[in-house]
Amino acid sequence: MKTLDPETLRSVVESVVARLAASQGLTPSAAAPAPAPAAKPSCGCSSSSGGERGVFNCVEKAAEAANDAHLKLKKLGVAGRAKVIEIVKSLAVGNAEPWGKFEMEETKIGRVDHKIAKLQITKDVPGTEWLQPYAMSGDGGITLEEYAPFGVIGAILPVTHSVPTLTGNVISMVAAGNSIVFNPHPGGARSAAMAVRAYNEAIFRELGVDNIITTIESPSLESFDAICKNPLISLLAITGGPAVVGAAMKSGKRAICAGPGNPVVVVDETADLAKAARNIIEGGAFDNNLLCIGEKAVFVVGSVFNRFCDELQKAGAARINSQQLEKLTASAFTIKPGEGGGCSHAAVNRALVGADPSKLAEHAGVTIPNGTQLLFAETDADHPFVQEEQMMPMMPIVSCPDFVTAVREAKRAEHNYRHSAIIHTKDVDHMTYMAKEMDTTIFVKNGASVAGLGLGGEGYLSYSIATTTGEGITTPKTFTRIRRCVLVENLRII
Repeated sequence: MKTLDPETLRSVVESVVARLAASQGLTPSAAAPAPAPAAKPSCGCSSSSGGERGVFNCVEKAAEAANDAHLKLKKLGVAGRAKVIEIVKSLAVGNAEPWGKFEMEETKIGRVDHKIAKLQITKDVPGTEWLQPYAMSGDGGITLEEYAPFGVIGAILPVTHSVPTLTGNVISMVAAGNSIVFNPHPGGARSAAMAVRAYNEAIFRELGVDNIITTIESPSLESFDAICKNPLISLLAITGGPAVVGAAMKSGKRAICAGPGNPVVVVDETADLAKAARNIIEGGAFDNNLLCIGEKAVFVVGSVFNRFCDELQKAGAARINSQQLEKLTASAFTIKPGEGGGCSHAAVNRALVGADPSKLAEHAGVTIPNGTQLLFAETDADHPFVQEEQMMPMMPIVSCPDFVTAVREAKRAEHNYRHSAIIHTKDVDHMTYMAKEMDTTIFVKNGASVAGLGLGGEGYLSYSIATTTGEGITTPKTFTRIRRCVLVENLRII
């Protein structure tokens, strides 16, 4: 992979800070303000290096501390890693309520009860048990393949799930034997720093090792650039939109990238419509639709369209009419001209990302019952709510003449991100057809989107889904190198 010169890399990254928040649903100014950064010298770090229990103002110092911690962690073996994971899971679950409230106060997006729930379920993220070695023996000797750490990982966090994503990544990455330097979204930096301090304090108290987890207190363009360049950082793990993913992939380092998505749903004429409605509300309304896997648009076969809409209302969703949808759309999107004379496109109003349904209803000019989790409206397949990853609790419902058309329009709206798709059907042939057509990383049949991460379905939990670079739902193995050790001789005893 070609390494960019500093000026070219900087020009690539220039757009990241401006677009990172948009790709994640929020700008720093729209969230609670992060601490004011100190004056920075030419290296991009603040004049004070920081370092209090893993919280740094300087990427170079953070990387040095994390590298030192990695070397100490190696001496503790797999048992030491398991202890770190035990500490992290215990603190995340035990502090779920105050930390969830703190993150909600800082970011101002989503739902506080779901912020808390996302921390409570971090206990389900897999750890060292996933790293069983693979052994071979034969007439030529014995070969053992094991999963070795990279060392120090540089990780980018989204504002949508700052502490949960940090926690999930820590579990997977430390299970693999790595330490981490986090560059959080500026809008969630205080939440990240709070968790990192607590984790490191407890780890140091139990194991005598500090800075296994580090974070940049005042993340910026310079800190992201410095992480991409730092020689002690061997691997990048990115959760973000196209801008930050693109910059990371051009950095010269290997990057594991959880990129954008626009999860789509198809409901055919054989589906259990009442269950489909409940499932779509369960997934699409979670944390006000901030989940990357959450249902974003529904394509329904026309013969059951009206019945399905009735079931959505029975399940508690509030329907808005075409005039109300038009008013909401005018508030939720801005039409921007395309670059270089290209086609115009709709840009999401970040002030409404993760907003409560009641706030969206105000913009639509309608009053909805208290406790309503989701709005929905009939739209065409080209509507901005269909084509954009809008992350709002407003579900566009598209009527299609037949199943094949529904899948075709769903595939077009998914934009070949190959992220997530859902189908509700009793026809196995329909399941197979859509699975092949969509070719997504996650494909859920007859369940809510969250079932794809083991929540209500079989499987395991992860907060990073590496769709762009193809690793899929990340596990501890994702953050390892496979090393082979070969002993040559006839050593078999049979």
